[in-house]
Amino acid sequence: MTRESISVLDMFKIGIGPSSSHTLGPWRAAQRFVAELNAERPPRAALASVRVYLYGSLAKTGKGHGTDVAIMMGLSGADPVTFPVDRLADTIQTIRHDKTIKLAGEQLLAFDPQQCVQFCAQESLPEHPNGMRFVAEFADGTDHNAVYFSIGGGFVSRLDELGTSAVDFVELPHPIETAADLKRWCSETGLSIAQVVEKNELTWRGSDETHQAVMQIWQAMYECLYRGCHANGELPGNLHVTRRAAAFNRRLLDNDIDYNKDTWRYVIRESGTGFSHTLDWLSCFALAVNEENAAFGRVVTAPTNGAAGVIPAVLWYLLVFEQDRPDEEVIREFLFTASEIGCLFKKRATISAAMGGCQAEIGVSSAMAAAGLTACRGGRVDQVMMAAEIAMEHHLGLTCDPVGGLVQIPCIERNAMGAVKAVTASQLALFGDPSKAKVSLDAVISTMWQTAADMSDKYKETSEAGLAVNIPINLSEC
Repeated sequence: MTRESISVLDMFKIGIGPSSSHTLGPWRAAQRFVAELNAERPPRAALASVRVYLYGSLAKTGKGHGTDVAIMMGLSGADPVTFPVDRLADTIQTIRHDKTIKLAGEQLLAFDPQQCVQFCAQESLPEHPNGMRFVAEFADGTDHNAVYFSIGGGFVSRLDELGTSAVDFVELPHPIETAADLKRWCSETGLSIAQVVEKNELTWRGSDETHQAVMQIWQAMYECLYRGCHANGELPGNLHVTRRAAAFNRRLLDNDIDYNKDTWRYVIRESGTGFSHTLDWLSCFALAVNEENAAFGRVVTAPTNGAAGVIPAVLWYLLVFEQDRPDEEVIREFLFTASEIGCLFKKRATISAAMGGCQAEIGVSSAMAAAGLTACRGGRVDQVMMAAEIAMEHHLGLTCDPVGGLVQIPCIERNAMGAVKAVTASQLALFGDPSKAKVSLDAVISTMWQTAADMSDKYKETSEAGLAVNIPINLSEC
């Protein structure tokens, strides 16, 4: 595996749904291609056309994941962090109607999406299942082309970058490649996992800037969660999936309570107690985020869009029902801890469903959430790692088989299940004795990667097996 130095802000990225690998990654790749094209094109060369070819998993489930939409937005120069999601549909409709696109918002170019974005479902590039080729042709007959790969979690690598770090490598004061490394640093320094992460973050930026950025990440998560709990109707696509989180929210609050985004937590806290009640809320939170994700809403990769609901659901559950410490303190400890666990899986295995199945997305997010929750509950470093191990151990082998190529069935409910498993894993770890554990976090990460290698490619985000071929629904328009 390649040595990587990954920041908490690399693991948690603000973007637009429904997929980090099939939407956010291609969006960023298109932006990169246009920037490189403008930097490298011959002087006075007139651009004639741009075409994009999608391969492997991107081709097989790209239409349901909005990969063509992402490509067009990236070529247009729109920023997925700030572009207003309510303008997305109209922007794409204009491109399709006018058959033109403004590269980087500046150069108008003939562009028929039906012809210029090709889904090559019968072809796959050997280096990675999420491959895309951009080709720019000039009026003088020359061309410029580049191949990119969306490698999971919104990370993108150009062909010549594969096998190297997906982000710029820097030397960290506490370099971590394995869980054993992380445990050793905590032991030698007396720091918690979150504190070790915070020390490393100082390599990139000051403490105040990091704290502000992490709170912005949480704010984006919370706003997504709140929107999802108050949005009704059907999700996009031919599956006609009805949103459920808003109905959960109304039923649990008895419909007649007046509140707003700032007071919602308090009415939730007063709405009831007991295992069943809090479990209903946890499920509601997770469903809400991924219903927003499926509707091309603004979400945070955690570590991916398809698994974006687990971490905010567990963290909001913690803030509402368990914690009395200052919010910022809890949020930082949770997200710093969770991010480092996600980094371990990315470095030693994968966070791409196209490479590892859904164990690489929901499984990793559940492990991250279990670790963050355990740390905030006062768990020791070994208990935090034990919680992450337990959560992943019970997601091993989970396939990715989205019905119709949409991030809806079974993806949305899987976030609720991942959140529940994270809480259970935390409970088991806090009551357990890690010194007697038979399975280490490093062992389960290695096992996950071996399982991914053994798993049939049909179960890696292709919609060619599993639920995707056994649901009696007309999918011709998905």
